[in-house]
Amino acid sequence: MSFGEPEGYDERGRAWPLGARVRSRTTAAAACLVLGLGLIGGAVTGSWLTGDGGDGTAGTGFSAAGSLWHSVPVDQLFPPTVRGTGAGPGGADRTWTRIAVAPDSGCADALDPLLRKALAPVGCQRLLRATYTDATQTYVTTVGLLFTKADAAGMSALAARFRDEHLDRRADLMPRPYAAKGTAAAAFGDRQRASWTVAVLTDAPVVAYAVSGWADGRTVDSPLPAADAIRSGATSAPAQAGLGNEAQGLADRIERRLRETVSPDREKPS
Repeated sequence: MSFGEPEGYDERGRAWPLGARVRSRTTAAAACLVLGLGLIGGAVTGSWLTGDGGDGTAGTGFSAAGSLWHSVPVDQLFPPTVRGTGAGPGGADRTWTRIAVAPDSGCADALDPLLRKALAPVGCQRLLRATYTDATQTYVTTVGLLFTKADAAGMSALAARFRDEHLDRRADLMPRPYAAKGTAAAAFGDRQRASWTVAVLTDAPVVAYAVSGWADGRTVDSPLPAADAIRSGATSAPAQAGLGNEAQGLADRIERRLRETVSPDREKPS
């Protein structure tokens, strides 16, 4: 013997099969659950893509980067040889050889006073520097990693200021070179600076920079920021010599190694 489904009543007093109501509520509840999971999943995915994960992964990477100056061998941050595929003028390949490493230090004597003042909001914990030369020993380039005392918000604020005020293009804010006696960079002083780049990182408490010049000690009256020197049609002596490529290419690769050291599983660019 079978029985019909029991009836209930809706708000208008009409008969309503209770089984149908249960099925309807079950279907609606399932739909809400799927929608809720979709929203949660979307939020988690979005958080992961933007680096704002609730597990603190981004924050951990930022903090880890701040301690690299005393926990990572110098050869890992500044390799003896750096290859720059397509980094030269016209996409030519470059190879840089390290010829000197400066002792880790503060920033008092290593930066021009005005640049030191511009970087003061983030502080200076340690400065690491190394000088490289190209395969022909025609050019020399000093690359630096300035480890700051700032948090992520402080680095973002400084990066915004450098971008908005174009501080990275001001010749009075050029980094100083590291000249080592007995090397191809022995005559690489302040007056020999030809091109430079400065990058304020926001995913690490680090300011990365590079400054390049000729190895023969010639002076430069009108140094040019690397971003301008590598532009097509630039006619100044630093641009024609490819010194902008020297500074930008080496800085990019040292910065890349820094990020790979912090996040070794990060996908490496081709």
